[in-house]
Amino acid sequence: MEQAVTERTMRLSRAEYKEIVRWTEQLKPTRQCMKMLKERFPNHSQSTLLSIFSLEYQKRTKRSISRHHTQDVVESHYQRYLSAAAAHPHAPVLLDLANEVDLSPALMARIILDRFLQDIDGETPSKTTVNGMLKEPSLIPDLTLSRNISQCTINDCCYGPLVDCIKHAIGQEHEVLLRDKLKERNLSFLDENQLRTMGYDKTPDIILEIPIAVDGHIVHWIESKASFGDDYSHRTYLNEQFWSYCNRFGPGLVIYWHGFIGELDCQRDRGVLLKDSFPAEIVTLSHSCEQNSTQN
Repeated sequence: MEQAVTERTMRLSRAEYKEIVRWTEQLKPTRQCMKMLKERFPNHSQSTLLSIFSLEYQKRTKRSISRHHTQDVVESHYQRYLSAAAAHPHAPVLLDLANEVDLSPALMARIILDRFLQDIDGETPSKTTVNGMLKEPSLIPDLTLSRNISQCTINDCCYGPLVDCIKHAIGQEHEVLLRDKLKERNLSFLDENQLRTMGYDKTPDIILEIPIAVDGHIVHWIESKASFGDDYSHRTYLNEQFWSYCNRFGPGLVIYWHGFIGELDCQRDRGVLLKDSFPAEIVTLSHSCEQNSTQN
């Protein structure tokens, strides 16, 4: 029963995925909204829901971000922040402003910080300076703005230095998990770092030195994706990564640890197999040889 629940929550039908997407359209990228999403879809894992929401919110942001960077709009946001901060110096006015105009709090924080630094220095600050202050708001020479920037980055679940750090850590964690699973099965492999030292420039996370079979399909390589596999991201990965891996190394396996749209697992005959976890059942070459020897 437990296995059935895991499969249902991680591998979604396109209809289930679209239902979640429709519901996310009314949400803003705050941690409170993620709690609402989990309450609405209790049978799906938090990581799956967050990954879907993050992907959809990024698409929404790409469609609207340009209007927030026009000079008039930047000035309007900045003056509104200054007025609200002066009237309510201890309130999360920048976070409230971001939610009101439907902009990621972390991206709003970047816009306001950039404009603030222009006032101080009389010139556009470098990206390095802005990034440094976003990562460490205590460097901002204004206590109220520093506090507001912190509130924005802490409460944003899609953008900002905190999210980038968490995503990187989760990606690393799943790559380690994959290597541990391979070692448990005594499978010989080369990881991405080893392949780079051998001169490969674009490689999957793992290349198996001895191929395995999963669901009757040969697997030469494994790619770890600590995200949800939706139509857009999977199509992008196919064109930018997976097809080239197939051409160079043969058929392989992609693990979307946070789940994927089940209908996307339709390229097995072309060399791309999808899973949402490390396969429970694999056939190794040595195992296959032992079976043949026993039968003979």
